[in-house]
Amino acid sequence: MISIPKLKHADSGNFFLMAGPCAIEGEEMALQIAEKIKDITDRLQIPWIFKGSYRKANRSRLDSFTGIGDEKALRILQKVSQQFEVPTVTDIHETSEAAMAAEYVDVLQIPAFLCRQTDLLVAAAQTGKVINVKKGQFLSGESMKFAVDKIVESGNPNVILTDRGNTFGYSDLVVDFRNIMAMKAHQVPVVMDVTHSLQQPNQTSGVTGGKPALIETIAKAAVAVGADGLFIETHPNPRVAKSDGANMLPLDQLEGLLQKLLKIRQAIAA
Repeated sequence: MISIPKLKHADSGNFFLMAGPCAIEGEEMALQIAEKIKDITDRLQIPWIFKGSYRKANRSRLDSFTGIGDEKALRILQKVSQQFEVPTVTDIHETSEAAMAAEYVDVLQIPAFLCRQTDLLVAAAQTGKVINVKKGQFLSGESMKFAVDKIVESGNPNVILTDRGNTFGYSDLVVDFRNIMAMKAHQVPVVMDVTHSLQQPNQTSGVTGGKPALIETIAKAAVAVGADGLFIETHPNPRVAKSDGANMLPLDQLEGLLQKLLKIRQAIAA
């Protein structure tokens, strides 16, 4: 595991977790989710990074929720980090956002659709932050070598790769677990984005669908094949979440899921 400031339980031998809401909807909601996840991960000794997007740039419709304001949301992420002593991760979408977001968070995330954008990868690398690059839905695990190279050759060795499935037809994704092993061959930590891989994008309604009933299935398989980390978006009430509610895990189900996943982790380590 690469070094991430404020990451607790990094020597526990467990997988690490990136978890939180899809988008920062407000301070109270973010703090509520963070407090719950911190309690769970401390008891289970799971390294945890709080996830929250300060802005949602990739939306199906013009009237879709995009955020509460960049600085306001970033300050909430900063407060979560300070109050709970946990590292945070958020997406960036343009080169100009890299330095701005880096002032508030510990990990910068490159969205899957942007993983080939050289200028964006270089700008992120130059902040010196840990960079989490999501594998494009249109790419193989092997081809993510070039994203790693762009960041490392820009002077930053702190790279994480995350799989989130591959496009299957027009409105579905499938997970090819061979990609976990292919990306681990690049000598970087590899994460399975469990919830986004269960999206059903490009619905005629303009609202992305999902198959949250399969969260446990995808997560179990990812741990079994050796994923270093899991990415799980969670919310107290996904039905009212302002972004990606169709594929998020209800917050009250997180602990039970993690307990099952730890048993698999312990089994494969034996």
